[in-house]
Amino acid sequence: MNGEEKSLESVLPIAKEYGAAVIALCMDDDGIPATPELRLKVAAKLIERAAAKGIPVEDIVIDPLAMTMGADHTSGLTTLKTIELIVSEFGVNITMGASNISFGMPDRKYINSAYIAMAIQAGMTCPITNPLVAEINTAVLAADLSLGKDEYGMRWIKAFRKRKKAQE
Repeated sequence: MNGEEKSLESVLPIAKEYGAAVIALCMDDDGIPATPELRLKVAAKLIERAAAKGIPVEDIVIDPLAMTMGADHTSGLTTLKTIELIVSEFGVNITMGASNISFGMPDRKYINSAYIAMAIQAGMTCPITNPLVAEINTAVLAADLSLGKDEYGMRWIKAFRKRKKAQE
């Protein structure tokens, strides 16, 4: 769903009826807001409207909308700041198509790998990404290790051993 009135009116009652979680896109009847602050306002509206229908905040996953940096060189930063604001204000889970930011650029896997690590640090919890890209998997593991989310580095070590064994 998104912040468009038509979407809110059609999706929220169904989500409530079936006890479903919702992914809420930070856009509304005016389109995709250009600034993190305006996207935060849309997220607030989405959360408020869902709560009014009885959908608990833990069942709301916000997508701040990662737009391609090939069209706007500031879009990556806009999304990262949006994530930080939403997580700080509401503490909700965050998802996004993490590779959207590199669309149209060469060597996308390197851009995506760096960006996903930054998005995790900003508060993204549910990335939409290709699990078959080794560089992205490694970046996620490194981010988790760096942020204290991998106790004693056990996942990092296990993945390292797996990579080393595959090379032999």
